[in-house]
Amino acid sequence: MTASHRTAPHVPVLRLDPTGKDHQGEAARLRELGPVVKVILPGEVEGWAVTTHRLLHELVASNSVSKDWHRWTALRTGRIPDDWPLTGMVKVTNMVTADGEGHHRLRRAVTQVLTPQRVRAMRPQITTLAHQLVRELPRHAGPDGVVDLRAHLAYPLPMAVICDVIGIPGHHRPQMRHLVQSIFDTTASPDEVISTQHLIYALLDHVVEERRTTPGNDLVSALISTQTDNPDILSHTELTGTLWLMISAGHETTLSLITNALRALLTHPDQLGLALNSDTDVWPVVVEETLRWDAPIGNFLARYPTEDLRIGGVTIPAGEAVLAPYSAAGRDTAQHGANAHEFDLTRVQERHLAFGGGPHVCLGAPSRGWKPPSPSKPCSPLSPACPSPHRPTPWCPCRP
Repeated sequence: MTASHRTAPHVPVLRLDPTGKDHQGEAARLRELGPVVKVILPGEVEGWAVTTHRLLHELVASNSVSKDWHRWTALRTGRIPDDWPLTGMVKVTNMVTADGEGHHRLRRAVTQVLTPQRVRAMRPQITTLAHQLVRELPRHAGPDGVVDLRAHLAYPLPMAVICDVIGIPGHHRPQMRHLVQSIFDTTASPDEVISTQHLIYALLDHVVEERRTTPGNDLVSALISTQTDNPDILSHTELTGTLWLMISAGHETTLSLITNALRALLTHPDQLGLALNSDTDVWPVVVEETLRWDAPIGNFLARYPTEDLRIGGVTIPAGEAVLAPYSAAGRDTAQHGANAHEFDLTRVQERHLAFGGGPHVCLGAPSRGWKPPSPSKPCSPLSPACPSPHRPTPWCPCRP
């Protein structure tokens, strides 16, 4: 939708479409409107969006903003009701909504268990599952031969993996899949929102109690053990909140990444040809370019200035919500060049923000071996100019 009104002569306003049917068009309009834009969320809830890569990078790393939803004045004072469609993404108790030492404490509880080594050890299991799902695709084809790759590959793969990692027993998984879908439904009715909130934590309470009785080699059991050894490190509410974060974020972002990468390749046959015909492993480059070009999370809620924040020539009052529009920043021409709108596996790889930044950078980034590139611009191993003889990584090793 187009800008509807202005809160001040220099601050444009954009009403965000909760269905996301023209998501990249909306992201382009955010960039066109300026570096800082007032946005209207479902339920007429107001917030802000910082649309350039540089300013968004500064924002997510700033000590002047909080992730604690209790600092959102409109939510704290009751101007946003409990049945707001997005409340399940905001009013949670886990590391995403914690600051400072509280954030470090909750993050350490997970990172001590979910190590890169543990993730790498799962690779054979994940590979087997992926091959199985691909082999089964033909039987899901319709009369026209079309297969829904999102439903039959991108969705079941990360859901099965994250449930294995967390330790969700098989008999709970159908309900868990339903709840994950419900929490990301921005068109849910107030009754559905309240019901989903209750069902999520009731189910997680059941899972925790089952794992207390029958521990396994999974995250729930490991966190319960941590809690038993040191009760001060993790309350029950924090434990279930952490599990919900890992399930919802670990599934939804990977689902979207797989879907977006498949769509990008299938709609860019020249780039698909580059990837398939390369004599080196270029799939890490496909992942990084997809993360930049079509980020799994388009607009991420939220950060709250702890004091009036001057950014991009605009003052955002303390206690108001600021979104991170990763889709808009991913195609910022100032960061990614004049062809930022193009899906191009040979581009010079600039740092993207799909994993966030600052202390709240995504837990999954180190597990993938991800790291920001050096200040010099690394080229892509698919670029004709790249002299690297090495196995390519997301950041080409040919430059120091």
